[in-house]
Amino acid sequence: MPERRFYPVPDGLSGDRIDSVLSRMTGLSRSVCAAAVQKGEAWIDGAVASKSDRVPSGAVLEILVPDPPSLEPRPSAEGIVRLYEDEDVVVVDKPAGMAAHPSLNFEGPDVLGTLMAEGVKLTTHGPQERKGIVHRLDVGTTGCMVVAKSEAAYSALKRAFRDRAVEKVYHALVQGHPDPMSGTIEAPIGRDNRRQWKMAVRADGRPSVTHYEALEAMAGASLLEVRLETGRTHQIRVHMSAMSHPCVGDDMYGADPTLSARLGLTRQWLHAVRLGFEHPTSGEWVAFAAPYPEDLQNSLEAMREGVFR
Repeated sequence: MPERRFYPVPDGLSGDRIDSVLSRMTGLSRSVCAAAVQKGEAWIDGAVASKSDRVPSGAVLEILVPDPPSLEPRPSAEGIVRLYEDEDVVVVDKPAGMAAHPSLNFEGPDVLGTLMAEGVKLTTHGPQERKGIVHRLDVGTTGCMVVAKSEAAYSALKRAFRDRAVEKVYHALVQGHPDPMSGTIEAPIGRDNRRQWKMAVRADGRPSVTHYEALEAMAGASLLEVRLETGRTHQIRVHMSAMSHPCVGDDMYGADPTLSARLGLTRQWLHAVRLGFEHPTSGEWVAFAAPYPEDLQNSLEAMREGVFR
């Protein structure tokens, strides 16, 4: 049954449109929130809202949240590159614009749906819309990702990720030059209070540890190798932004949009370059690597040539 929920409006969202504020605070898409307003299923301080309303600070919003639709995996017409496959696991090179699995807030293709469409038989462990998915990469992040095909592999890989027994190596092109040029960031991460679709460093967040080392410095930017000790949502992006060195192209977390436009980047410069783990059946350590995709390689070359100046 639909659920009626209540949300107090923080100062930072005062004056914004009702559908925009509801979307930010509920995590629902803006179109879903707009439809609720249109049907008279949203209220501001008890009064039925209209689509042109802008919300005042301190008001209490209410919305009748519809039952979630069933989440069906969505395949990509372009398919996906498989770096390795056996009876237990499949390792893919996830492209940009593809989610790990279907979700309410993303309507594009996902890894799960693409593998299923290609005839890959995945474990039935886990929720139906996430079967076989043991870790995720952001929609805009590319590179190595492993999916479990057998039930034994699913259990073993989930345990390995939980126990931090997986090698996760990323390359990130960040603005500026971190000081020091190598180090460890230990800063807890949780949901941003004002924008629910973002994450932020906050005292009551979950412990998060990121190790980084500069591989190359160029005018206005640094290429870093980043190793994750924990695996929080948007962890690298949040930690780099907290250091005032956001990933190039990551406008959501404070990157220079002018630079993004000059480079032709529509996403963060972040790539899961290497993934290693103990094979769930053989016990042998296996590792896989994914090359930079064309947009990241081209923008890196442009930065080396001084486009930042």
